[in-house]
Amino acid sequence: MKKVLFCLTMCCAAVQSLAQAPASPPAAPSAPSAPSAETAAQADKSDTFLLTSAVLSETRRINVFAPAGHGGKESAALPVLYMPDGGQAEDFPHVAQTVQALVAAGRMPPVLLVGIENTERRRDLTGPTTVESDKKIAARVGGSAAFRQFIRTELMPYIGAHYRVTADKGIVGESLAGLFIVETLLVEPDLFDRYVAISPSLWWNDEALVRAADASIKALPARPKKIFLTSADEDNIVPGTARLAASLLAHAPAGVSLSFKPMPNERHDTIYRASEAVALETVYGPAGGVGAAARSAAPAAARAPGVAR
Repeated sequence: MKKVLFCLTMCCAAVQSLAQAPASPPAAPSAPSAPSAETAAQADKSDTFLLTSAVLSETRRINVFAPAGHGGKESAALPVLYMPDGGQAEDFPHVAQTVQALVAAGRMPPVLLVGIENTERRRDLTGPTTVESDKKIAARVGGSAAFRQFIRTELMPYIGAHYRVTADKGIVGESLAGLFIVETLLVEPDLFDRYVAISPSLWWNDEALVRAADASIKALPARPKKIFLTSADEDNIVPGTARLAASLLAHAPAGVSLSFKPMPNERHDTIYRASEAVALETVYGPAGGVGAAARSAAPAAARAPGVAR
């Protein structure tokens, strides 16, 4: 029988009580101080290029950031952290600032941040659905498999050919991007080594990913993976995220490490910035190297009103 290691002795009790409201909310995570003007300026120094995709039949704008003092031709190769919603007018700037601050503080190793700017966000980040209301959120939905193919067969080879990178790959995203990240973990787990899904929109397709999670997680390869999950004050995301965490805790093979940290005091529009520092430190920091078998879980948050974009 495959063994799963836990770093908190109360994990079993937490999993058994996921359907119940917690006695008290989890402690607020540590976060770096607000970026200084110098940190913000350093984070603004990014490369941008256009990549023509045969898979998507369009040209995509890609933004690339390396922390100050890293990423040069003579520098050491860097792990790569990919992010959907990676445009300069999207989430790329604040994630780059957080990476810069954490690296400068010695709280995570340097990474090459690769942001994928959106063209048709709701097409790329959603899988197929049978729910009519899902189909109405955009003219086209259900293109996640093609978007994943673009990342695997076109973007990753380009990054590998033009930047000094290691084989270590991570992905971070929120909301529909978090949905895409969870789907990728379950259907193509070896595409990334580190998965950060912030308030994933698991309500999609009547929570089909969550309902099939037990079987998908039991089939995960017994290779090192780091997973970070969180949710905010959202009644359509909290329950599914808690059930997904419970399934990972119960069924993931040894070497797959989960950190589940609900943040019920945050909203859907604040959770990304509130959680990204602790998320990245968890999956990349000194205690967060791929291969660590420890896992942690916070109590599931009570249901509360929320929205999903």
